[in-house]
Amino acid sequence: MNILFIMYDQLRFDYLSCAGHPHLHTPNFDRVASMGVRFTEAYVQSPVCGSSRMSYYTGRYPSSHGAQWNGFPLRVGEVTLGDHLRKLGMNAWLLGKTHMNVDAEGMARLGLAADSVIGARQAECGFDAWIRDDGLWGQGPDGFYDRKRSPYNEYLKSKGYDGDNPWADYANASVDDDGNIASGWMFKNADKPANIREEDSETPWLTSETIRFVDQTEGPWLAHVSFIKPHWPYIVPAPYHDMFGPNHVPAAKRHPIEWDDPHPVYKAFMSNKIAAAFQQDEVRSKVIPAYMGLIKQCDDQLGRLLDHLEATGKLRDTMIVLTSDHGDYLGDHWLGEKDMFHAPSVKVPMIVYDPRPEADATRGTTCDALVEAIDLAATFVEAAGGEVPYHIIEGRSLLPWLHGETPDDWREVVISEYDYSVTPMREALGVPSDDARLFMVYDGRHKLIHAEGGFRPMLFDTATDPDEFRDLGDDPAQGEVIGKLYDHLATWGRRNAQRVTRSEADIAAMRGASAKKGILPFLVDGSEVPESWTETYRGRARQIHIKQEVREDG
Repeated sequence: MNILFIMYDQLRFDYLSCAGHPHLHTPNFDRVASMGVRFTEAYVQSPVCGSSRMSYYTGRYPSSHGAQWNGFPLRVGEVTLGDHLRKLGMNAWLLGKTHMNVDAEGMARLGLAADSVIGARQAECGFDAWIRDDGLWGQGPDGFYDRKRSPYNEYLKSKGYDGDNPWADYANASVDDDGNIASGWMFKNADKPANIREEDSETPWLTSETIRFVDQTEGPWLAHVSFIKPHWPYIVPAPYHDMFGPNHVPAAKRHPIEWDDPHPVYKAFMSNKIAAAFQQDEVRSKVIPAYMGLIKQCDDQLGRLLDHLEATGKLRDTMIVLTSDHGDYLGDHWLGEKDMFHAPSVKVPMIVYDPRPEADATRGTTCDALVEAIDLAATFVEAAGGEVPYHIIEGRSLLPWLHGETPDDWREVVISEYDYSVTPMREALGVPSDDARLFMVYDGRHKLIHAEGGFRPMLFDTATDPDEFRDLGDDPAQGEVIGKLYDHLATWGRRNAQRVTRSEADIAAMRGASAKKGILPFLVDGSEVPESWTETYRGRARQIHIKQEVREDG
């Protein structure tokens, strides 16, 4: 069996028709949901691109793998999906975005050449790169945001698009009434069509690369197909630019009470420039239709890929996973982008199709178990026929849920983390970098957010307040609930996350092994252990040294 692991960047959990969106029809996402299981309570381990993705690729929490924000390198030695799967005879390929920075210093320390096989894999989160493009080719006074090579820009140039950066000039810009560039970086241009042929835009380009991969690569393989969209810049080519309008924009899920003595960390995020933009209705009325158009294009291209898999007979032996690295506030809770732990940011779509007969009973169903993004790493290892190394992978395999089983010991809470040390919000709050950290623990009803630095907690009761408007963190009546969630957080914090070189089986095999190898301390007379263990320490004593002394004395 092959695995098609598809990730969409910044796709909200509720912007799919199978998840109940009132205007956005996504028949191909729905098609996969009808073939498999849609997990309705899936959460990422960090609501920011880089850190979330490193958790997906390692199966470990951010505080375990250490890459806790964009640009933080994943340290050399972290075991990734590719490492696990190659041991099982399955190759792991990358197509699209990872947002990973290589640990160049660690590679130099170990003498790993960047152009070696192992060096290249270290630089690509353990994947073999079919085609990597992180998709943000913004350019400013200090140069490009991303200094790596852009295969997509090279493709555009091969199609006749001119300039050094057609990604910015064509794919993510329009043309104003005077013939000037109308950049997608400006929200006012979000309702304009991107200045590019639709078939040359980013999502169709990566879909074509994926089809080429499927046709040319022999299995078994895992292909991580990672689309940059519907991530900003919020601009989409015709005909998707005007499929939706202001009449399709839902009212923002925000409430004046959220400004009533807000938690200091929340206030800092509500007061940043991103939030200020999305607090304007005119911004939302342009951005959200473009965001919906980008998703509609993603859905159409997913249909193109599914049709190809079906026509080539590969759909019946390919596991398909659809998910996202985080969501997008789009003005909800007075916020834009991601970063915090309300559902629009930290909750993601997760749809899994397992083609094997064992999954027949669950096709077209939903599962409301508390699921973490790191569960996919465990799922892929087990699907590939391996035993999950739970001393390394901290997630849990989803195969029991896919196969109609209910694990007795499934998790009681989900955990997410956020390190905001490099953001303006840390400066606004005046906290040290070490204290610029947030933790979410959610039990399916109550959501606790702990902020380091001496702040009170935040607390939301999603049963009585499903939109998470009322922060109960300073309510004395919630003391028992807060204490219980802090107990869960403390238990999680004490997890044994760094003993990654010895499995439980290794440890069991080591018990008593030193005694069988002759290390026998603390014995009184030897009767405490089997005779065979002390055999080499019994028998007639040899005294050659005494005989030698007698000869030397004459």
